[in-house]
Amino acid sequence: MKRKLFVSSAAAVVLVAGGPVAAAAASTAGDAARAPTAVTAVPADVSAETAAGAALKKFPGVVESLDKDGSVWHVDVIGKGGKHAELEVDSSSGAVTQQNSDDNDDNDNGYAALIAAKVTAIQALKAAVAAHPGQVRSVSWDDDDNDNGKTSRYWNVEVKTSGGQTQNVHVDPTSGKATLSHDSGDNDENSDGGSDGSDGGSN
Repeated sequence: MKRKLFVSSAAAVVLVAGGPVAAAAASTAGDAARAPTAVTAVPADVSAETAAGAALKKFPGVVESLDKDGSVWHVDVIGKGGKHAELEVDSSSGAVTQQNSDDNDDNDNGYAALIAAKVTAIQALKAAVAAHPGQVRSVSWDDDDNDNGKTSRYWNVEVKTSGGQTQNVHVDPTSGKATLSHDSGDNDENSDGGSDGSDGGSN
């Protein structure tokens, strides 16, 4: 008795193309082509607040100033006994490098008001952007003598608005009140960077 052999068209294609192994390979290649392409996340820049926190973790003390220069945050910190340190914080990775430090014994009295201030640099930048939204470009402690012979102390926070305007916000070191300075201007010559060539950071 003769047996009839029926081969479907799909099976014939498999046999002609090289059998089950070739079919499996073709199926795998098809699945790979249909698989979604992985999207690489772009890391956000380290903000001024984060940079200050990272610097203080490396060198405990009080932040005297910070500003962004290209891809690096420069942070000046006053430690115990008036010891001063300059640190750099990478704006992409957050890595901290201590550049140098010195005792600055002669300036202990000059740092007394800064160390005693109720409002820190981080609190000042938060108050500044809360009152005048934007990206923090720099923060610095100002200790000036006015025309009346009195010393005026405040935090100067440079903020860049979404419209490209540069605003200098003065923050009272005792109350935390933020006041827009008359020195603020539109699109200053450093609008693409921060003060002294800095670039701004986000809060």
